[in-house]
Amino acid sequence: MTSRLEPGDTAPAFTLPDSEGKPVSLSDYLGKSVVVYFYPAASTPGCTKQACDFRDSLAQLNDLGYEVVGVSPDKQEKLAKFRDAEGLTFPLLGDPDKKVLTEWGAFGEKQNYGRTVQGVIRSTFLVGPDGKIVKAMYNVRATGHVAKLLRELPA
Repeated sequence: MTSRLEPGDTAPAFTLPDSEGKPVSLSDYLGKSVVVYFYPAASTPGCTKQACDFRDSLAQLNDLGYEVVGVSPDKQEKLAKFRDAEGLTFPLLGDPDKKVLTEWGAFGEKQNYGRTVQGVIRSTFLVGPDGKIVKAMYNVRATGHVAKLLRELPA
């Protein structure tokens, strides 16, 4: 079983390529608050809805002091297509070997239509300026999640 992160834990460090192939590290956000969200696959209906919700709420999140980073097991080319098709303006990072997904507890056993399968667990984390987990949410819903997140953000 994949271990889950809790508030107060140090967020696992990562450096992953973005949709342009440029490396992006969690340490790039040190001193800032960041929403790191993990999703199963670019350009699928649920993931598109969730990404567009983040896109549409980005100004509001930025005004509250939060950056947004999305992570999926997709390769750079697929992320670039997704970004361009949906006009996404925040970094999308690819983790094809699922190492980072696993370290964050966002890959493992989950229920899918009543069956237990291995896969990406749709998850969202708030990471504080000190690099510690402020909030860890697993098995979030694609629809309505960003609105719920905005309601629950620490002031």
